[in-house]
Amino acid sequence: MSEQVVSQQAASRPQTSNLLRRDVRFLGNILGEVLIHQGGQELFNEVEKIREMSKALRAEFTTERYEAFKHVIESLSPEIRHQVIRAFAIYFQLVNIAEQNHRIRRKRDYERSAGEAVQPGSIESAVQDLKENNIPVEDVQTIMSEISLELVMTAHPTEATRRAVLDIHKRMANDVMELDNPTLTFREREKLREKLLNEVLTLWQTDELRSRKPTVIDEVRNGLFYFDETLFDVLPEVYEELERCLDKYYPGEHWHVPAYLRFGSWIGGDRDGNPSVTSDVTWETLTLHRKLAVKKYREAFRELMQLLSFSTTIVDVSDELLKSIEKDKQVLDTSKCKELWRNEKEPYRIKIGFMLEKLANTLSDEKKGQLQRYNNPEELKQDLLVIDRSLRQHFADYVADTQIRKLIRQVELFGFHMSALDIRQHSKEHENAMTEILSQMHIVDDYSAMDEEAKIELLNKLLNDPRPLTASHLEYSDSTRECLDVYRTVYRAQQEFGEHCISSYLISMTQGASDLLEVMVFAKEVGLFHKDANGNVSCTLQSVPLFETIDDLHAAPDIMKRLFELPIYRAAVTARQDLQEIMLGYSDSNKDGGVVTANWELRVALKEITKAAKAYNVKLKFFHGRGGALGRGGMPLNRSILAQPPHTIGGGIKITEQGEVLSSRYAMQGIAYRSLEQATWALITAAKQAKFPEARLGNFDRFEEMAKSISELAQVKYQDLIFRDPDFLTFFKESTPLNEIGELNIGSRPSKRKNSDRFEDLRAIPWVFAWTQSRYLLPAWYAAGTAMVQYAAGSEEKLSLLKQAYNEFPFFRSLIDNLQMALAKADLHIAEGYAGMIQEDSVRSRIFSLIEQEYELTSQIILQITGQDEILDNVPVIQESIKLRNPYVDPLSYLQVQLLKELRALRSAEEDDAELLREVLLTINGIAAGLRNTG
Repeated sequence: MSEQVVSQQAASRPQTSNLLRRDVRFLGNILGEVLIHQGGQELFNEVEKIREMSKALRAEFTTERYEAFKHVIESLSPEIRHQVIRAFAIYFQLVNIAEQNHRIRRKRDYERSAGEAVQPGSIESAVQDLKENNIPVEDVQTIMSEISLELVMTAHPTEATRRAVLDIHKRMANDVMELDNPTLTFREREKLREKLLNEVLTLWQTDELRSRKPTVIDEVRNGLFYFDETLFDVLPEVYEELERCLDKYYPGEHWHVPAYLRFGSWIGGDRDGNPSVTSDVTWETLTLHRKLAVKKYREAFRELMQLLSFSTTIVDVSDELLKSIEKDKQVLDTSKCKELWRNEKEPYRIKIGFMLEKLANTLSDEKKGQLQRYNNPEELKQDLLVIDRSLRQHFADYVADTQIRKLIRQVELFGFHMSALDIRQHSKEHENAMTEILSQMHIVDDYSAMDEEAKIELLNKLLNDPRPLTASHLEYSDSTRECLDVYRTVYRAQQEFGEHCISSYLISMTQGASDLLEVMVFAKEVGLFHKDANGNVSCTLQSVPLFETIDDLHAAPDIMKRLFELPIYRAAVTARQDLQEIMLGYSDSNKDGGVVTANWELRVALKEITKAAKAYNVKLKFFHGRGGALGRGGMPLNRSILAQPPHTIGGGIKITEQGEVLSSRYAMQGIAYRSLEQATWALITAAKQAKFPEARLGNFDRFEEMAKSISELAQVKYQDLIFRDPDFLTFFKESTPLNEIGELNIGSRPSKRKNSDRFEDLRAIPWVFAWTQSRYLLPAWYAAGTAMVQYAAGSEEKLSLLKQAYNEFPFFRSLIDNLQMALAKADLHIAEGYAGMIQEDSVRSRIFSLIEQEYELTSQIILQITGQDEILDNVPVIQESIKLRNPYVDPLSYLQVQLLKELRALRSAEEDDAELLREVLLTINGIAAGLRNTG
């Protein structure tokens, strides 16, 4: 990098930071005007007083300042209090908009100032690295054919923001971006300010809270919003950039990269613990997917029709194109074609008119002949290729490259199903249905009572037996009938929408090989699995185990070995290109064993399962069930890819994209592009490391032993508190807004797997959400400090190894840096206020003291290991962002504690107050917006 470029970049950093501050100040001033307009000077003055007192308290904590601050908070009248909460909550929405825009601005600023320099973490930097390391083109082609990433949207209840509010955010983001336009006149800038003032006013008068829980179909539509707004266009741009870079560094190869990056979804398919997800809902979900896909193609073709005005009076189009038009004329009723082009000299427009008609017929309820509609995406792609070849014949290559090539890529990526839908169900549901069916057929009286080996032997026999297990005249319970209907729906969907629409069936709480074989037997029952008379096996739906708890992770390698030993199961894997998908759960493993142990055990499981599969020549695709929060494996997409041992991603990788991650990553095109670009960079980097592993460091084995020891120590410390302390559950429930979160209407799925108060039945998502709201963030750091201090045990040699591991062992560095992030976002002084809600003093003081000691211990050992003066000194941008946000989050936390005390006191007296509950829920929304990765 030249000195000139470096100096340009250095000069630009303060300028861009100033622009972020400008935007925050600009939007903050507008909010101030709205507060005065809507609530009068009194409201504005109250908000300003609280803001200044909170900043002063953060700058220097004294008992006097703290008591004065609490007094101001507690003396607010209910009417003013309600508006103060909304003011701080909306302020964070505005700050988040400004920060998202600033990310796009920074990228553009870098590209502008760097000239021809390549941005780190970009697609070009990954391809350039391949070239500079003299990786031959044949190996690059292999890497491109083997990399695979599927990002799977889920409807887990962590997105607290309503769609109506997101729409306002999107409009505001576009307007704020326009502030950078240097050509704006004074009047245009004033009009832009008026428009933003109106948007903030609209935001103030829009209810942030949902009046009801969203239905599953509401959640489906919310997920499809991101395909409609950004992903349909952004995804092809990522491919286009990758092919541009490959052409630049490896010219003459005519690159067309296989579809390595796709999106999937659980929304409408995930029925684990959600009785609202029925087979009918799954079918409706697929129908909505198809409608959006066809709608997007029709919009694109209408734009294309305007562009392709080439006339046969000037150019010669291909005979192939003319023949295809004649064929369309013969099969389509031109008198009823709504978008028929009448100018016979413009054949491309004529062809596109017929394509629009066939797309309309694809969605039509009327039965159309096969030649009058597109029966599959390949037929649509072939029509586009006809246009592409004809354009190149008369040297309109630029149009073909920029317009047709993108459309072809969209058809390859989105087909007619937009995104693949995964099915997920709890293993117990399959066992219950199998028990009933086998009893009805007098095969075995009580299947559920059989031991694991007996189950495997029976299911293996049933898979090899061509006879059906069910009969139409038999009566089944509602749950068993619904279980069977899911498989019938999958079969019907594959016939209607293509095999790619659903190909994975995930089994929650997989604890034995029989859990996977049960799903295969049900698949066989409807034709998704078939063994013919010659022994050939076809299988279009794969059983995917989900290993969630620490015990499940330990058992996983042996479970997979047992399956691969069965010839019938191995044949099913062969039918799936020798590829087995396996899902690993980050949320439940963390809740079960703590953050350190979960991370270590997941790493061990990855390596051991990979070794087991290799012995049977099976490739693995690991599906990482990461959450959005730090306590559930949350981290930036590129880091989550690089966190995996490189040799474990050979068969591809899937990662869940959950909750607030969707809006923060995919609501804006620029940010969506950067996130996917960084993911591509990480994929190529990891693939290169796997194919050309560097020499192992001398201490690598010692690092692994060290991490194992720390994990074992951390698990004991974590489980001593979470599982073995009889008062812990009381502490958790009374010092967090756990129960109130369940009233926030942020998801269609219940917060518990059963109607039970047991810790084991609590879902990991509200577990983490509640700890984040109360500012403990306990699941993301607890037990790490004790484990590392006990490991070092005063030994300088072991402390030196910890420091060396931080510098040389990627797994340990990632763990420490995530711990730093959690510690920086936690605030035990505010958490102590939440602990004040605990009724028994002895429980409160004892357990809070344990947590406080562990927090201090963890902070101290991390500073020793990293050599930093403060937590997050290694990432000053994030450190500064957290410091700037905290004084604005703090008032909401203090208000939440006060409101929770009042609400719980009322409810203990068997009374209630809807407005009080509403205020609690508003603080939950506001804190979620302020702390960002909360769910």
